[in-house]
Amino acid sequence: MELNTILLDTSAYAAFKRGHSGVLDLVRAAERILLPAVVIGELLAGFEAGARRERNRSELDQFCASSRVGVLPLTGASAERYASIYGYLRAMGTPVPTNDLWIAAAAMEHGAILVTLDNHFTLMPQILSVVLPIDS
Repeated sequence: MELNTILLDTSAYAAFKRGHSGVLDLVRAAERILLPAVVIGELLAGFEAGARRERNRSELDQFCASSRVGVLPLTGASAERYASIYGYLRAMGTPVPTNDLWIAAAAMEHGAILVTLDNHFTLMPQILSVVLPIDS
């Protein structure tokens, strides 16, 4: 599978920062790395609760400053894709956290491969995802 453009969810970014070999390999190989605004929000909220708030924020800012990294806003097109994925999952009776629906919508909108450690993204045939094991 060619991974020119990947989109990291919150679990993948956190794993990247912990040195997860699978995420590191995908990040190194990608030409473009996308982070939806929802992921940035989840990360910043997590930093607020932690003891390393300023350091984590600085590291995230450095990561986002890379020419290979793009931060994605939520758009009307994102909302359309969100609704499509939500409707599909509701019909299947498989709820997924709301923020993860927005993350999947961003991956769908931008044709990116979602990198995650969360299995519930495999329930969404509308996106391509790489689900990595938690420990690697």
